[in-house]
Amino acid sequence: MLNFELIPASEKKSRRLMVMLHGLGDSIEGYRWLPEAVGLPWLNYALVNAPDEYYGGYSWYDFMGDIVPGVARSRTMLFELLDYLRAKGFPTEQTTFGGFSQGCLMSIEVGLRYPRKLAGIVGISGYVCEPDRLVEELSPMAFQQRLLMTHGTLDPVIPFAVVREHVNVLKAAGLHVQWYEFAKPHTIAGEPELEIIRDFVAAGYSSGGQG
Repeated sequence: MLNFELIPASEKKSRRLMVMLHGLGDSIEGYRWLPEAVGLPWLNYALVNAPDEYYGGYSWYDFMGDIVPGVARSRTMLFELLDYLRAKGFPTEQTTFGGFSQGCLMSIEVGLRYPRKLAGIVGISGYVCEPDRLVEELSPMAFQQRLLMTHGTLDPVIPFAVVREHVNVLKAAGLHVQWYEFAKPHTIAGEPELEIIRDFVAAGYSSGGQG
């Protein structure tokens, strides 16, 4: 089982959950600020550490060379985490699955292959592992998933043009992708980007209230 920390919502009976996956070399510690910044008191959070140690933090896959085996391994572990959380009373349809950089790639990889509907998928400053192959292997539920992707036009780590092409592949396959561009490097662009994320997450729960 992956190491994760559950941060409870202010509204104690809420079963609504956001799973957040960090980027390369980061950890749970890097996202403790997120609940307060997003500011949705009815939202629980599960902050997750990737499985591989990497220079004081963690990594979801080895980005040097073929990433596919590591991505597949981490995807299996994240499927198990979602199954575990559902068994603990956090329904998948009330769970938003998000991540930054490597965590973005994993959130898309998991969200579009997992056989149950999520409240939403949030991918920040990342890319897609083998997008053409992914659209051939989508879960039947993928076409009901809501996907938000954001990226920086100034990103020096993951080129903007590459990610935009990945988004075009997903859109052409008929997936529901909301795409936002920011004049930012490899980071979260403060309140303007958080507002987009906040609104997207909240909309995933609007039909059932916020309790």
